[in-house]
Amino acid sequence: MVEPGSLQLALLGGAGLLAGAVNAVAGGGSLISFPALLAVGYPSVQANVTNNVALLPGYVGGTLAYRRELAGQGARARRLGATCAVGGLIGAVLLDVSPPGVFEAIVPFLILLSCALLVVQPAAARAVERRGHRGRPGAVHAGAFLSAVYGGYFGAGLGIMLLAALGAFLPDDMQRLNALKGLLSLVISAVAVVYFALFGPVAWAAAAVMAVTSLAGGQGGVRLARRLSATALRRVVVVFGTAVALVLLVT
Repeated sequence: MVEPGSLQLALLGGAGLLAGAVNAVAGGGSLISFPALLAVGYPSVQANVTNNVALLPGYVGGTLAYRRELAGQGARARRLGATCAVGGLIGAVLLDVSPPGVFEAIVPFLILLSCALLVVQPAAARAVERRGHRGRPGAVHAGAFLSAVYGGYFGAGLGIMLLAALGAFLPDDMQRLNALKGLLSLVISAVAVVYFALFGPVAWAAAAVMAVTSLAGGQGGVRLARRLSATALRRVVVVFGTAVALVLLVT
């Protein structure tokens, strides 16, 4: 079992702060926090489970800071929240019951998928804006469900997948959809965390440190999201995540 020292805990705390902010601004914060847990020495499954627990407060902070944009979205948030809760639980169970080694084998490709989602996000958003939003309840629930399964299983890039589904099929502006995305991410993460707390190999010392800093990062990230372009941040996260995936592939 890994027992992180003070320097390692400081590294994890910084990673949690950045991850909470990135999730609020652009999504993809797990591409910072998950590799940090790997770097400290946690096995990939334990790092993934701990990462889910650690970033939950970041989603709480982001949702609280987005209260203004969430006003009037209660009905659809409840409906989509139920869909996401089921999907998140299925994803968490799939991770828990997967044969040993499966997650380790596919995690580099999941990270690369998350990086690809970050790359195509701006183009997808522009395409949605050009053709206009269309209300398609079945399609948005299907997209939210698939995103939730992925989020319960791994989580990196979850916010990007959710925002793409919401932006494509819900008639609303992107700030309100970003707020809804954060709330649904919170639901998915909360369901997965409850399951992992009962059945998963959580590294609680690391999770506690990262939870505190991710809460602060989530609240600060919303303030940035309201007035700052995420282009440069997106590029840094993509480069970093790609490098991590390549290292995992060759080791």
